[in-house]
Amino acid sequence: MIRARTIAFWMLAAALLAAHAIVVWHSLAARFWEDEAFNLTVPLNLLAGLGYSSDGALSGSMITPFDPRISTGPTVLLPVAAVLALGVDPVIGARMVPVAFWMLLVGGLAVLGTRTAGRWAGLVTAAVPLAFNGFGSVSPIQGPADLLGEIPAAALLVWALIVLPRRAWLAGLLVGLAVQAKLIALLALPAFAVTLWVLAPGHGVSRLWAALKSSWLPLVLVGMPTLLVEIAALLSLGPAGYVDHLRALRAFVRGGGQHFEPTTVAQKVETLTGAWFVPGWVALVAAIVAAVLTLSGLIVTSDAAARRPALTLALAGIIGSASFVGWWATASHLPLWVRHPAAGVLAFFPVLAITAVWGVRRLWSAGVVGRVLGGLGMLALAGSIAWSIAGHVAYTFAPRSETLASQRAAVEPIREWVAQTGTEWLAAQPWGAAVAPIVLSGAHVGLADAPSMADAPRLAGLQCQTPVLVEGSRYRVCAAP
Repeated sequence: MIRARTIAFWMLAAALLAAHAIVVWHSLAARFWEDEAFNLTVPLNLLAGLGYSSDGALSGSMITPFDPRISTGPTVLLPVAAVLALGVDPVIGARMVPVAFWMLLVGGLAVLGTRTAGRWAGLVTAAVPLAFNGFGSVSPIQGPADLLGEIPAAALLVWALIVLPRRAWLAGLLVGLAVQAKLIALLALPAFAVTLWVLAPGHGVSRLWAALKSSWLPLVLVGMPTLLVEIAALLSLGPAGYVDHLRALRAFVRGGGQHFEPTTVAQKVETLTGAWFVPGWVALVAAIVAAVLTLSGLIVTSDAAARRPALTLALAGIIGSASFVGWWATASHLPLWVRHPAAGVLAFFPVLAITAVWGVRRLWSAGVVGRVLGGLGMLALAGSIAWSIAGHVAYTFAPRSETLASQRAAVEPIREWVAQTGTEWLAAQPWGAAVAPIVLSGAHVGLADAPSMADAPRLAGLQCQTPVLVEGSRYRVCAAP
């Protein structure tokens, strides 16, 4: 019986590894889209000697140091610059950095699950990120290779949870790096504060005092990466420029950089339940089952010491999930993009899967009724995750209207023309599908309505109102009006 379980475990582990490999491979070859392209301008400009600057397409269409509209931070973009300095293909090289963070995320979840509730919990938890569907909006997470900050932030938050019990200072530093991968990672602080309090020795006031004493160094280290980035920005921009930078950053954080019709909490919840490769009701049932299993396990476990690791993780998972989802759901100015809370969803939802599997193990030792309830709950949870993963893998094989390879082929004539003519800037009109082809062409990208782009050629589809300068199979470059 033990040997059969071992064989089953390793067969499922191999299948999960294959699923991850398929999704990553597809993601590397997927369409290179505008947010990725805009992020890539930072490491490209850094290597070109222009400093830590974007092309500023959303900030006046000029080289913009420490552009507030680049919400993916140095934790991701500096390693990308290091990879590109080796001379590798810019898109594939850049995408390998998020892939590395994806591996850290999955590996960290496996470590956290195994340490808390055994190898089956590690296996289930490592599968949860594959169940997430980030495709469903105009601002998607296409996959693990997207040059975005959400997955790196989630990976760093998971590893901060792993090291927190023994090395709180390192957990603080990892959270700080997560913030500089994606600023929204700041919302994880309440979860870590509560976890520190639970882990502190003593009771009542003495525990609170111990938690406060042990939290000052982690809190300082949370702010250290951001402090270093802001010092670099001050030195680069000067006092006046830095004040303008802070004002622009405040405006971007408060407004989200978007202008949409107000959204409701109900719409956000519906969007989140639809962000899995299963029907929304299945995702909702799986969440309820996970909560019931966790609560049941805590109830049947009378030993406080045995209950404490799961209780700690459950609190971290609940508070972390609620912080990200609650912020997004109640922010009516933010659109129905599940990408906004994705860092918290990818970091903390799997943590709740760990506590659910722990609850199954506790129920299994609580008699026949517990075994039946635990077994049925585990079947429901594992079945919904497996169904979602199968849907994700199937989705990767669906035909695509555009891939990275087809984009390259369509842009090749324009890339050659840019190189031959020495054209530095091309304008997109408006922000959207034209941004990535411009970056692939080797030119800087601006927006046609910016005064700085008055004389810049326009990259368009198959229609031009001005003379055509160069034409590819899908795009044209039109003379400035």
